[in-house]
Amino acid sequence: MESNQERLERLRLKAASLPFSPGIYIMKDIKSAVIYIGKSKVLRSRVSQYFAERADQSPKTRRMVSGVNDFEYILVDSEMEALTLENSLIKLHKPRYNIRLKDDKNYPYIRVTQNSDYPSMTVTRRRQDDGAIYYGPYSGINIAYDIMRTAQRVFHVACCKLEFPRDIGKTRPCLYSQLGRCMAPCTGKITSEEYKETFKDIATFLRGGYKDVVSDLNARMEAAADDLRFEAAAVYRDRISALTKIDEKQKVVGAGDLDQDVIGFYSDDSCSCLSIMNVRSGKVVDNTNFIFSAEQIADANSLTSFITDYYLKREYIPRELLLGIDLNEGVGEGEDNESLLSEFLNTQAERRVYIKHPERGVNKALVAMVAENAKQAAAEYVMQAERDSEVLIKLARMLALEVIPERIEAFDISNIGSEHVTAGMIVAIDGRLEKSEYRYYRISGGKLENPDDYLSMRQAIGRRLKNLENLPDLILLDGGRGHVSTVRELLEELNVDIPVFGMVKDDFHKTRALTTDKEEISIAREQSVFQFIYKLQEEVHRFTVSRMNDAKRKSVKKSSLTAISGIGPAKARNLLSHFGSISKLKAANVEEIAAVKGISRKNAEAISAYYSGADKTVSTEEQITEEK
Repeated sequence: MESNQERLERLRLKAASLPFSPGIYIMKDIKSAVIYIGKSKVLRSRVSQYFAERADQSPKTRRMVSGVNDFEYILVDSEMEALTLENSLIKLHKPRYNIRLKDDKNYPYIRVTQNSDYPSMTVTRRRQDDGAIYYGPYSGINIAYDIMRTAQRVFHVACCKLEFPRDIGKTRPCLYSQLGRCMAPCTGKITSEEYKETFKDIATFLRGGYKDVVSDLNARMEAAADDLRFEAAAVYRDRISALTKIDEKQKVVGAGDLDQDVIGFYSDDSCSCLSIMNVRSGKVVDNTNFIFSAEQIADANSLTSFITDYYLKREYIPRELLLGIDLNEGVGEGEDNESLLSEFLNTQAERRVYIKHPERGVNKALVAMVAENAKQAAAEYVMQAERDSEVLIKLARMLALEVIPERIEAFDISNIGSEHVTAGMIVAIDGRLEKSEYRYYRISGGKLENPDDYLSMRQAIGRRLKNLENLPDLILLDGGRGHVSTVRELLEELNVDIPVFGMVKDDFHKTRALTTDKEEISIAREQSVFQFIYKLQEEVHRFTVSRMNDAKRKSVKKSSLTAISGIGPAKARNLLSHFGSISKLKAANVEEIAAVKGISRKNAEAISAYYSGADKTVSTEEQITEEK
C-alpha cells in the first residue's frame, strides 16, 4: 500500500509536468470523488504549491491535500475563461472543500413577467430562463415578500391570482379596489400601456432606485396637473408620499446617494463568514451572511470565485464595490484576482464598476461595520452549532445510541386513497436540516390497489438503502410500532445496522413521543430534544405532502389533456412544456397551439374546441395549487 510520502511524491511529479498555462485543476480522493476545484493563470506553479512542504500552508488546505489521491486539469485560453469554467464545475460537482452559493431554490427572488400585456409579480425560489426578470436573490423569504407587498401597496398593482387580460370582466372588483389600493385591471378600465408604465416604476423601485422613481413621478404629477388631470396627479402624489415614508424609515449609512455593495470577511478555526451589505441611494436595503464550515477553503482564489457567482445571479450590480478583503493575498506570481473580478463585473453590468479599498471616511467605517457583522454572524453560527450538538448528545443518551447521530433521516408516507402514494425523506446533518439531501419516492408508480402504510414505508426505505453511501446514524419514521417493526425486519434482511424509531403523534396530530417496536420513550422531559423531534416530524410531513400534491397536480393536467381525441402522453407533455399550465393553454388560439412541436392543426382545433366548451369555474389544477 502506498505511503503518504509516496503519494505526495507522485503528485509532485505529476504537478511538475503541467504546462505554464491558464486552466482548471480538479482534485480527487481515493474513490475518484471530486473534493476541490480551483483555477490558475499558471497551472504548474499553482498546483505544485499544494504538494510542496510549506510552513505557511493553512490547516484547511493541508486537510484537503491529505485527501487528494489524484488530480485532473483542463486548459483554457484565458484567466477569465478559467474563472467562468471553475464556477460551472463547482456547481456541477459540489466539491466538499469548495465554498459555494446554495442552490438557487434556497434563495428567494421577485419574478416580474415582461412578455405579457399585463405584467405580474410573484416571489419564487426557482430562477428559470422563461423571459421574466428576476430581482434578488434576497437573504430571506420574508424580505422578498415584504419588498413585493410594499411595491403592490405603493403602486396599486393587483395582488390577486387572476390573469389578465384573460380574467377581465369575469369577477367583481375586490376590496382592495374599493379602498383605492388596487388599479383593478379586472375591470378593464386600465389599459395595458398604463399598467406596463407602472411596472417600469416597479422595476426601478426593485433595483433600489427610490429617488429615480420619485423624480419621475414628480415630473408626471406636474404634467398631469398642468393638463388639469387632477385625479392622475393625486395618484402620483400618493405614490410619492408612500415612497418618501419608506425612504425615511431606512437607515442612512453611505455618503450621498451612491449605490454600493460592501463586502466584509471573517475567518477562524471554527468557520468563515462573508458578509455582503447592499446599499442603495445611501441606505441599507439588505444584508446577507454566507457561512462556510471549518473544512471549506476560503482563500483569496475561492472568495473571488464565490463573489463572481454571487453577481452572476443578480439582476443589478451597483456602481461601487467596497472590499474589506484582499483578493490577491497568497495568489501565484502574475495572478490578479481583483482585476479579473473587475473585468467580469464590467462585462456583467455593461458599464464600469469601481472596486475600492477605502482607507478613511464614511466608506472605511462601512467596511469595518460589515466586517464586524461577519464576525458576529460567525460567532452566532458557532453557538448554534454547539446547541445543536448538545441536542444530539442528549438524544443519543435517551435512545441509548452507540454514536451521536450526525446524520438523521426521517420518512413519511402521504397519499389520497389508492393514488399518488408518495414517500418523503428529509435529512438533518449535525442537527441542521439539509434540504439538498431531501428525496421523495413514488410508491409502486404512485398507485396501490390496497394502500398499506407499512409496505409503502418498507419500499421507500428499501429504495433508499440501495445506495449504501452516506448511511444515516439514525432513521426516524412518522409512525408507530408497526412501522418500526416493518423497517427493522427490512434492515435485518439487508444486514444493515441502523437504529430505527417511530415519531408518535397525539390525538391532535402533534408530536408526543418516540417509540421502538415494543415501547414508547418519553421526550417531554428534555425540551430541546422535544422541539428538535417536533421540527423533524413537521418538516417531513410538509415535504411529503407537497411532493404528493405535485404528483396530483401533474396527474390532473395530463388526464385533462389526454381526454382530448388525438392527444396522447407525448403530445400532452409537449403542450405543458410549451405553455407551462392548462390555464395558459386555454387562453391560446389555434395558431399558437399548432405551433407546438408534434401538434397538428387538427389537434389544435380539437384542443381549442374542448376548452372553449369547458367549465369556466376554478379548475382542479388551480384548487390544488391553492391548497399547496
